[in-house]
Amino acid sequence: MHDATDIRLVVSALTLQEKARLLSGRGGWDTFAVERVAVPSIVLTDGPHGLRMQDPAAERFSFEASIPATCFPTAAALGSSWDVGLIGRIGEAVAAESRAAGVSVLLGPGVNIKRSPLCGRNFEYLSEDPLLSGHLGAAFVTGVQGAGVAASVKHFAANNQETDRMRIDARVDERTLREIYLAAFEHIVTTAKPWTVMAAYNKLNGVYATQNSWLLTEVLRDEWGFDGVVVSDWGAVTSPVAAVSAGLDLEMPSNNGASAESLVRAVTAGELDESVLDRAVTRLLELVGRTAPGREPGGAVDLDGHHALARIAAAESAVLLKNDHAILPLDPDADVSVAVIGEFARTPRYQGAGSSRVNATKVDNTLDAMTETAGQSMRLEFSPGFRLSGEEDPELLSAAVAAAGRADVAVLFLGLSEGVESEGHDRTDIELPADQRRLLEAVAEVNSRVVVVLANGGVVDVASWEGHAAAVLEGWLTGQAGGGAIADLLFGRANPCGRLAETIPLRLEDTPSFLDFPGSDSVVSYAERLYVGYRYYDARNMQVAYPFGHGLSYTAFEYSDLGTSIAGAGDGVAVRLRFTLTNSGSLPGKEVVQVYVGDPESSIDRPVRELKAFAKVELAPGASTQVEFELRARDFSFYSSTRGGWVLEAGDFDIHVGGSSRDCRLAARVTIDAPAQQAALTPDSTVGEWLAHPKAGPALLRAMSRVEGSAAASDPTVMRMVESLPLSRLVSMSGGRMDPEEIFGLFDAGEHV
Repeated sequence: MHDATDIRLVVSALTLQEKARLLSGRGGWDTFAVERVAVPSIVLTDGPHGLRMQDPAAERFSFEASIPATCFPTAAALGSSWDVGLIGRIGEAVAAESRAAGVSVLLGPGVNIKRSPLCGRNFEYLSEDPLLSGHLGAAFVTGVQGAGVAASVKHFAANNQETDRMRIDARVDERTLREIYLAAFEHIVTTAKPWTVMAAYNKLNGVYATQNSWLLTEVLRDEWGFDGVVVSDWGAVTSPVAAVSAGLDLEMPSNNGASAESLVRAVTAGELDESVLDRAVTRLLELVGRTAPGREPGGAVDLDGHHALARIAAAESAVLLKNDHAILPLDPDADVSVAVIGEFARTPRYQGAGSSRVNATKVDNTLDAMTETAGQSMRLEFSPGFRLSGEEDPELLSAAVAAAGRADVAVLFLGLSEGVESEGHDRTDIELPADQRRLLEAVAEVNSRVVVVLANGGVVDVASWEGHAAAVLEGWLTGQAGGGAIADLLFGRANPCGRLAETIPLRLEDTPSFLDFPGSDSVVSYAERLYVGYRYYDARNMQVAYPFGHGLSYTAFEYSDLGTSIAGAGDGVAVRLRFTLTNSGSLPGKEVVQVYVGDPESSIDRPVRELKAFAKVELAPGASTQVEFELRARDFSFYSSTRGGWVLEAGDFDIHVGGSSRDCRLAARVTIDAPAQQAALTPDSTVGEWLAHPKAGPALLRAMSRVEGSAAASDPTVMRMVESLPLSRLVSMSGGRMDPEEIFGLFDAGEHV
């Protein structure tokens, strides 16, 4: 049904009632069919780190009542992999399982920006940076759709909290939207061509996202060229007529025909043109055609292979934050005793709660994996240390401390309980549970060789307790195979290569949105503007626990010989970078190379540096390779709402290459040629803005000099005061000595735009 002619014929054959009915769900997870014109029903289901499809045999709805599927690491982990190829392979695997289950649309990836570490759904999101989120999200979409299953990029847009999520009005200025909160979506839409985008629950600047024509039509379709289906988040539509008019195509889930009836009434009453329904139905039928291959028998699914991929992904995503005295990796064949402490070692926390909860095909735990890997000389002793419920248990604490006292090394598995991080509510702090912190302190008193392994979906405070640990391994939520992956990392079978996709602050109070999260009275102000995450901390030169992009390895890497070349100018400029990366250590490993750009002389405020390119590079010990990047005009531009687009200013730009936003190993300054940027002048433009114009400025200065009694043109001190005035205000304050018609008539419109 993908053929345009066939679709037009089907649309023309549908009744008004059938068209309206197609634009909302038949049930919780499927659309209506119209059998007389061969329109099938399609199934949509939750993702994104694994298929969460309601079990048809379940008596009632439950997030736990889903068919078995591979649970991959959550986005919080996968974002820290910085691995585009890996994310694409995971997309292919999830699509294969979706196809085998008859699913046409997988609801993911989630690419909302991590504005605050308190967001309860941060485990489903990739990063605080839009470029990283966009590139990884695009890879996932490409992997999913290559198998004939539609991806659904969510949640569009500015859905950055769970508190009051169905009503909250996110107030965000346009520059911040364009540079931060829309940028990942834009990259995915323009490069990976997703077949669906999910409109969010929240309002954006006073208008619900599902009813926001600026967002869904002007930006998404007219500017970015999106040609797929916009589907609502479940229950996000408040007015079906306003939503379809604004550009929404499919409302989910079913509301027993109420929305269809509203649409029919609106068309019948002449309040809504039937062509608006035709447009949405056409898009839905195109989606049906695009996903037809996904509804064909897909053959057997390699669940063992997917489990192995999940183990690789978990290992690639874990971040080694600290490793004093190279305590890691542990030698599995050494004659040492290891105290394995913490219930998470035996009962792993490997995913978040809510609509993304996957019924895993099997679950590994690290205790078993360590036991299998340890040689005959290594002695492991397990002690749970605490209860997952958070209830204090002095006996468990005492036993764990005793075990640590007998051991050469103590490995503590700490983290957040499932109830703390979930869709539907935000966190209230970033602390580890108090009983776990006490356990760590007590263990550190009897053993100085302590390794902490974390399980959490959002960042936790580490600054207050990491002094008790020699090493800290951030595992995130590792998915079903994470137990084996963590053992691989602890014993050196895998070399840590994850890098932080979000900054770990020293304190919650240091975070940029602290005073404006989650808002009040159903309104939240994004007052920090585009200074989110590392953009904020680096601009303030503020100390953090661990910076964006940070991560250690069991080997070492050196950067050298950065060279740059520039071709073209303006929108056609291309800046090419080339440098040498060397594995100077004794083990094979992977380095995440990061490229940041800063504009030291911008006409407006800009972050000190912003991520503009990255690559994950694998090298054998002693090996070197040439790494190359090409940056384009957009990488040096900012968005101007007054000029209605992206602006590239001529001048110098600083390029930094290294291992984090704070670990810049190489630097270069390049000079870019671009047309002079001149904003249109109006009566409300300041005197300084008028004077800066090459033609209007001299003419205005001459006019000011002719005004009797005015010292502005001749006295620099007075002129500095006058320059901040809107020109219309200066004319008004002149008391008639400046004729408005004469002043504004001095400049031909063509000369000052």
